[in-house]
Amino acid sequence: MLKNTYLAWFLIVLVLIAVPALPARAEQRDLATVIRVIDGNVLKVEYKDKKESVRLIGIDAPECKINRKARRDAIRTRQGLLTVTSMGIEAARYVKRQVKKGDTIILEFDVRMRDKYGRLLSYVHLVDGRMLNEEILRAGYAYTVTVAPNVKYQDRFQKARSEARKNRRGLWKET
Repeated sequence: MLKNTYLAWFLIVLVLIAVPALPARAEQRDLATVIRVIDGNVLKVEYKDKKESVRLIGIDAPECKINRKARRDAIRTRQGLLTVTSMGIEAARYVKRQVKKGDTIILEFDVRMRDKYGRLLSYVHLVDGRMLNEEILRAGYAYTVTVAPNVKYQDRFQKARSEARKNRRGLWKET
């Protein structure tokens, strides 16, 4: 009897120790089909039989059109509005070379799945294993942006952006 009590307590303690070590949320990945590239950080996809906008987590590409955000980016980067939007167009072109209409991509979700505009928030993996978010940063076509709680790859993203800046790629060609 005493032996069974010790065994029961041992198992309870073991479970209590092991449970916090488990991931809070299992990694969720799903397939989607590219419909089109909206800009340097947003894709339109078919996902679960619906058309959805996907905002790439952890990156912020310049705007392609003159709008409020483009004006803020121009002030923040101390560059002209036309320079900012031309860099946005260049970023979108880069993304269009990476993914095309009909391509299958893998969406990896983090803690928060949607932004305030209803767009899916995702790390986008290409079928060859590369992560599109990281590739855009490495090529120099976006800035890093960290918005908690979606911070899974922030260190990788910072490293990719630093590499692009050091090697004067994309947005940093002229700096």
